[in-house]
Amino acid sequence: MSNKPKIVEVTSLGQPRFVSPLRRSIRPGEGKAAFLPDDLYVRYAVEQLGETATDEELLFQKAGPRERIYFDPAQTRAAIVTCGGLCPGLNDVIRSVFLELHMNYGVPEVLGIRYGFQGLNPRVGLPPVRLTLDMVEDIHQQGGTILGSSRGPQDISVMVDFLAAERIDILFCVGGDGTQRGAHAIAEEVRRRGLNIAIVGIPKTIDNDIPYCDRSFGVLTAVDEARKVLDCAHNESKGVRNGIGLVKLMGREAGFITAAATVASQDVNFTLVPELTFELHGEKGFLAVLRQRIIARHHAVIAVAEGAGQHLFHGLPVERDASGNIKFHDIGLLLKEEITRYFDQHGPKVEVKYIDPSYIIRSVPANTEDGALCDQFARRAVHAAMAGKTDVLIGYINTKFVHVPIAMIAGQKRRMSLEGELWASVLSATGQPQSFQ
Repeated sequence: MSNKPKIVEVTSLGQPRFVSPLRRSIRPGEGKAAFLPDDLYVRYAVEQLGETATDEELLFQKAGPRERIYFDPAQTRAAIVTCGGLCPGLNDVIRSVFLELHMNYGVPEVLGIRYGFQGLNPRVGLPPVRLTLDMVEDIHQQGGTILGSSRGPQDISVMVDFLAAERIDILFCVGGDGTQRGAHAIAEEVRRRGLNIAIVGIPKTIDNDIPYCDRSFGVLTAVDEARKVLDCAHNESKGVRNGIGLVKLMGREAGFITAAATVASQDVNFTLVPELTFELHGEKGFLAVLRQRIIARHHAVIAVAEGAGQHLFHGLPVERDASGNIKFHDIGLLLKEEITRYFDQHGPKVEVKYIDPSYIIRSVPANTEDGALCDQFARRAVHAAMAGKTDVLIGYINTKFVHVPIAMIAGQKRRMSLEGELWASVLSATGQPQSFQ
């Protein structure tokens, strides 16, 4: 095999100058809690068909503690900001970032930025709060974020002015695509000014759509909560003759949660996701297939992701939120109306129970597995920052945590493959046709 994989380079503020205060083995090995060298990599593609590897294959620097660090812990001031929509586990991340910095590295002061990037703009935001042990003690048992959140950008120059004025050496940005675009812009302005400030991203997306991150924290909690709702919809649909339980779940451009919840439930009959283009009408359209199901079984459960079927709203005006994201039209209400109208015309008479649990699912506390994942993301973000890594996101590929340059993921979305194992499982669990066209 002549071609070599491509090493993904990570930006650093400079040569590490201090010995880490952490207690670790010097040599990494299987099962050891050890310091990691910068030349330890994780292969992105773990499966290959024969000698098909190319020079486009990626090697990511493995995330973890370094023996030598860039910042003197006793002189370091750090801050954490949470942006965008809520997600299970935000408070867990805040808590673990603080504990790793304060208890293990000995950083004396960690600030919480209030209400997202607004808190980095003194003209519109509230002053930061100083995090303490008492403040974070029980927050992992609560949903949401104690720091608050917001959407939308702020002036990059103003935010960097704030970081410099507040003598903040490290900024942890917890959020999705929009947040990480902002973090990258901050890092670029910091670099342009020649400031020694590390910007480290922690991926937060309930849609699980950040590239080079197989699973973000909060996703399994959301899937678990969604499954409970689908189970209730199944009971509702069987509680009446020809009942239809229609559940709209989160997923703007990726159907991971809806698909995973479908497989977990095993009681969903139709799953509609953003990756799937479907038609409502026609002999093989969704409504005709749904009618066949109702005639045969007298009940049905439909799970639809919020971003599914947006092509059905062709011609309607496009609006955007404060972060620049397109405001999707309500596919759940459209389906309810179309189903009701179709069965009124073609029979039999049906009863549609529509459930939209979006905000309930995203605002609950993290479950056990997500709580553990939050802790791992947070602590590795701290290790990266203390070592002077910057403009970097903590990724999670092939069960390993890695350093991903934020520029590689900003503006991109990971989507579910309709040829992948997850969607194959959905088709097996629902029995629905591969297409509705």
